[in-house]
Amino acid sequence: MIPLDVADATPAWLSGALGREVAGVDVLAAHSGTTGRARLGLRYGDGSVVGATSDAPASVFLKLAPFDERQRSFVDMVGLGVAEARFYGEVAATVPVRVPDVYCARIDDAGGYVMLLEDLEASGCRFPSTHDEGIADTIASVVDGLGRLHVQHWGDPRLEDGGDLSWVRDGYRVAFGSGARFVERALTAFGDQMSPTFRRLAEITIDRPADVAALLAAGPPTMIHGDPHLGNLFLDDGEAGFFDWGMVWRATGMRDIAYVLGSSAPTEVRRAHEREWVRQYVELLAASGIELSLDDAWEQYRLLVIYSWNSATSTAAMGSRWQAVDVGRGGMARATTSVEDLESVELLECLLERGSLG
Repeated sequence: MIPLDVADATPAWLSGALGREVAGVDVLAAHSGTTGRARLGLRYGDGSVVGATSDAPASVFLKLAPFDERQRSFVDMVGLGVAEARFYGEVAATVPVRVPDVYCARIDDAGGYVMLLEDLEASGCRFPSTHDEGIADTIASVVDGLGRLHVQHWGDPRLEDGGDLSWVRDGYRVAFGSGARFVERALTAFGDQMSPTFRRLAEITIDRPADVAALLAAGPPTMIHGDPHLGNLFLDDGEAGFFDWGMVWRATGMRDIAYVLGSSAPTEVRRAHEREWVRQYVELLAASGIELSLDDAWEQYRLLVIYSWNSATSTAAMGSRWQAVDVGRGGMARATTSVEDLESVELLECLLERGSLG
């Protein structure tokens, strides 16, 4: 059975998911966004509350369909929940980055899904913020982790049609493209408050969505996280870990790098370290025999910051449906400044004129 509500995660269901008798469950917290989420405290059949072993955690993190019916319909259409459950069930154990331990990840033929994961808070992990004193070290660790993920799947034939990972290309989530319809909402809502660069990029995106999407999709493919903003990251003894894998897909690796630098890194920190971080990524690829020149990587970064802008701007346009309003607006503002600093609109216009990247 796939639970549709937190109440469906009964002791009997949890016993089957964990392979250990669960006698009682307490809902410690619950909320809903692009998935339904709950922290559950567990009591076991012998009367204990165990937390020392991975097969008998004192608490777990439950992810299931959003509680709101409209949000559930949107997530089902985009395919976020199924993709994330498949990632945790089929891929998570093999990736070279820290992800939550997986106790159970299931999907059904009707598009239902459920995930029972490590409670990262109970494990002592920390969740980063743009205000952290060590945010530059955090971003460097994120770049390192993403690079290792990308190296593992660089040009991986399993991501192609017929491969066992070809499902990462399924669903409307990978058809986001330029995000033109969301950007149009943002232009209407925020255009008068934002800079001329914001309005110019929005207009190009709306006027030429297919061309912009094609440019943003260029580059050597690998498996990417797809949504590595700070809200989807955690720190375990200083090492960056990654959760919320609903946007996992096949794309060029620099998309992930530009995404986190462009809209999550505080502006002054990004300005001080972005060349260093792009070089770090290039050197990590080179250590595994993957050739990407620093000049080409920098041009990819300048262009793909636009994808970061598209995503942050689309999130802001959706109000509180995807993220808290202040989080969405903050990401949009940082991404707009990144686009301005890197003269990304000018690069985009040049590439649209020329018709390609590189």
